[in-house]
Amino acid sequence: MSLGRGNVLDVGRVGVTREELPPLPDAALTDREAGRLDPRRWFAHPDRPLELEIGPGKGAFLVNQCPAAPEVNYLGIEWEGEIYAYAADRLRRRGVDNCRMLHGDANEFLRWRCPASTFRVVHLYFSDPWPKTKHHKNRVVQDRFLAEMHRVLGAGGELRVVTDHDELWAWDELHFARWTAALTNELAALGPTLRAGTPAFERREFVPPEWAGEGEVVGTNYERKFTSSEKRPHACVLVRL
Repeated sequence: MSLGRGNVLDVGRVGVTREELPPLPDAALTDREAGRLDPRRWFAHPDRPLELEIGPGKGAFLVNQCPAAPEVNYLGIEWEGEIYAYAADRLRRRGVDNCRMLHGDANEFLRWRCPASTFRVVHLYFSDPWPKTKHHKNRVVQDRFLAEMHRVLGAGGELRVVTDHDELWAWDELHFARWTAALTNELAALGPTLRAGTPAFERREFVPPEWAGEGEVVGTNYERKFTSSEKRPHACVLVRL
C-alpha cells in the first residue's frame, strides 16, 4: 500500500498513540480495574456518546457514518496492521475529526482496558467466520464476549451484528438465544453486571443506516463486493437490559 504523505500510509491524529494507551500494568493480573482507561478521553469532545466498531477493515462504515453523526465519537479497533493503517489514513485524508483507530485485539481491549458503560453502540460487521471447527474459538461472538458487551454497554446500549456467512450466523443465533432468555447460573457468573434468571439482552430488528444504498444492510466494502440481491446478509440488534 502506498497512500498518504511521502507514499506511506499515515495514521496521523486518527491513530491512538502509545502514550494514550500505555502497556498494561502488572497489577492488572490481580486487580482487573488496575488496567482500565477511558477511551472517551482520546477525543476532543469526550462528553459525546462513544460507539465502537470491531474489525472495521478498510473503514467504509466509519468513513460514511462519522460525517453523518458528527455529535457522536467513533472508535475502530482493527487487528491487521496494514488494514488498520489503511483505514486510519483514509479517515485522516477525509478530514474526519470524530473517529480514532486503535491497532490491537478488540477482545483484549474490552476485557482488560475498557471501563463499564463506555459505549452506546458496538458494531460487528462481517467478522471472520473461522469456518474450521478447530478455529471456532477465534470467533468474536462467544459467551465471554457477550458478558463483556453487557458490562461495557450503557443501559439500553446496542450490539449490532451483520454477517453473510450462514454457518457463522447459526453459531451466533445459538449464543443470542442463550443471552436473550433467562440466564443460567453459569452464564451469570461470567460478569459482574449479570444476574441469573434474567435476560441480558433483548433482540430487535436491524435498521440500516440512512446513507446505505438501496437493498444494502450496512454498506461496507465487503457487502458491496461479495453479496447480491438474491442473498441479503443476516442481521440483528441486541439491546442491553
